[in-house]
Formats: sequence, structure tokens, C-alpha cells
Amino acid sequence: MNSAFLARIATELDDIRESGLWKEERVIGGPAGAQVSVPQGDVLCFCANNYLGLANDPRLVEAAAKGLRERGLGLASVRFICGTQDRHKILERRIADFLGYEDCILYTSCFDANGGLFETITNDQDVIISDSLNHASIIDGVRLSKAERRRWTHGDLAELEKHLAESKEKRTRIVTTDGVFSMDGDIADLKTICELCDRYDAVLHVDDSHSTGFTGATGRGTAEYNGVSGRVPILTSTLGKALGGASGGFTCGPKAVVDLLRNRSRPYLFSNTLAPAIVEASIACIDLLASSTALRDRLETNTARFRAGMTAAGFNIRKGVHPIVPIMLGDAKVAQEMARRMLGEGIYVIGFSFPVVPKGQARIRVQISAGHTSEQIDRALAAFTKVGRAMGVVA
Repeated sequence: MNSAFLARIATELDDIRESGLWKEERVIGGPAGAQVSVPQGDVLCFCANNYLGLANDPRLVEAAAKGLRERGLGLASVRFICGTQDRHKILERRIADFLGYEDCILYTSCFDANGGLFETITNDQDVIISDSLNHASIIDGVRLSKAERRRWTHGDLAELEKHLAESKEKRTRIVTTDGVFSMDGDIADLKTICELCDRYDAVLHVDDSHSTGFTGATGRGTAEYNGVSGRVPILTSTLGKALGGASGGFTCGPKAVVDLLRNRSRPYLFSNTLAPAIVEASIACIDLLASSTALRDRLETNTARFRAGMTAAGFNIRKGVHPIVPIMLGDAKVAQEMARRMLGEGIYVIGFSFPVVPKGQARIRVQISAGHTSEQIDRALAAFTKVGRAMGVVA
């Protein structure tokens, strides 16, 4: 191995450690849930995407076991060769019906769904206009396309309109945004964005990964929340967060778009099919959420309780209604130290800093779950207050 190369890598790692940006991986023993087991003992987990508490739900676990027993470990193939089972088609139909789309295509992750979208539906005759805070998977997916790339400043929809007006000569204008922004919990103003797309004849894509299953009155996502159901032509999302927490992603849209993705989308064509156990669990999950809003209702109540408690304690949290609750601290080392002390209080949270968030905007991102009890939320509030006072973050 080239010694100069290894020395350069070692220097970069030292810089990451010294700046307080080191991403430590904590090892969990056992399944995900409101309470998890770490080397320090059992702690309450407030940093997972397990919004509906379904990651270890017995009904989904049994469905996954059934899929494993009856359909095997995997297909050892991509979809168009011999990797499509009837259950894949059933899940795609269930998702499309649940979210109100003509068709749906499964991927191994939403990262792959976004990675395979833009280069398939655009070329150098087109333009893609992206929110500046969009998820890395959207950014990387856009980079793969030969289309012109433009970006609007997060929250500045006047700038989005300017880009739309300036790109009228393009064959197709694609506007792409997260439905919910994962580090801030901001919900995109899809009502205004849809109006702009209609006015300028643009095609809207929304990544609803932090929304599907629990945002909106019946959990149909940010389009439902914004009152624009049926007006988002292309939607990508994940099975790895609220919908069971395993893995897998999907793209919903018109049948013609989905058919093109099946024939041209590289992550779909060159990745093994989604494992049968995940497919069966996901079908069970969609059926569960289609029959009742009880879990998303409980999540809404839990979120309001935590947000009110943190505000009353004097913490600087970003306003909103989403179960992503960023506690803004600014300094990366402060965020890391607070997370370390919280673990000592039995609360598992993580400090986020650059490059995951912009420099100077370090935070602890709390994520509330329907699996949390009121008592567990109150324990987290008490621990944050104790640690925050000890560190001088709150009075």
C-alpha cells in the first residue's frame, strides 16, 4: 500500500477527531425499540427513525418469519431475470394504493430509488431544480444526471420561481425536494411548490422518507399534510423508517414513469431484489396502517408532549410539529458531550455536526416514537433538563 496515501488518510482522521466530528458507532444488543441494550446497560432510545414503534412489532416479525419460511432467504437475482415473486408485485400494489398512485417500483433503499430516478427521466435537454437542504441521496442522484442543475435556498420559494422562469426553454423542468428535512424536521411547503410547478409546467418529485406512514391525518405523507394529495407526480420513500424499520425503498408515480424505471434505472436493474422477509413484513405494515391511525395519533400526542416540555425547560429547539426535534447547540464538542452525559442518564441520543449539518449548527436530534410511553418521555425531559443545566445550556 502507498505509504503517502495512508499517511494522508491518517491525518484526515486525526483532524476529524480533534474537531469533535468523529462519528462513533455504538453497538446495540437485541432489537430496536423504545428501550435498547448498549454496553452501558438498558437505555431509552430517542434517536431512531422508528417513528411508529414497528421495528420489533410482533405482527411484523411473524410476517417476516412467514416470508422467510415460505419464500426463502433471497432470490439471488435482480428483478428482470428471476428475482420477482408474486409478493413483490403485491407489495408494490399495496404501496401505490395506500399513497394514491398509479404504480410503484421497489428498490433496496430509498437512496437507490433517488439514485436511479433522475438520470433515467432526464438528459441534457432538461433542468433539475433542487432545495439546498435536500438529502444526500437526492444530491447524488441529481449528479448522475446530464441535466442542468440549479438549486434554491431552503425556504426561499421566490428563488425557486426565479429558476423556473429562467429555464423556460428546457424540455422538462424537474423540481425536487424532501417532504420532511431530516436534520431540521421542517415540512416542505408543498402547497406553494405545487402551485409554482403548475404555473410553470414543471414536474415535482418529493422524497417522503421521514413522513410516509405518520404525517398527515391518515399518515399518507406531506402531500396529505399540505392538502395537495394527488398533485405530487413522483414520490420516493423508504420502508426502513416508520414502515417497519428494516430496509427497502420505492418510487411511486404514473405507470409510464415506473415502466421506464423498470427498463432503465440502474440501481433497479443491477441490484438484487428485496428479500422476501422484508416484503412480507412490509405488506403486513401497510395493511396495518391502512386499517387504523392509532399509531400515528399516539406519535402526534407524544411529539407534542416532548416539544412542550423542552420549550418550557428553555432549550432552543426548532419549531414545528414533526417528531424530529433538533436541540440546537451550535458547537460540535458541546453536542458530543451532551450526548455522552445523556447516555449516563439512561437516554440514548446522538450529537450531529458537520458535515451532516452545516458548521456552527451542531445539535442533538431527538426523534419521538409511538413506542414511547408518557413516562419515558418525561424521563427524557428530566434528563435533558439536568444535563442542560449542568452544562450551562439552559438556566
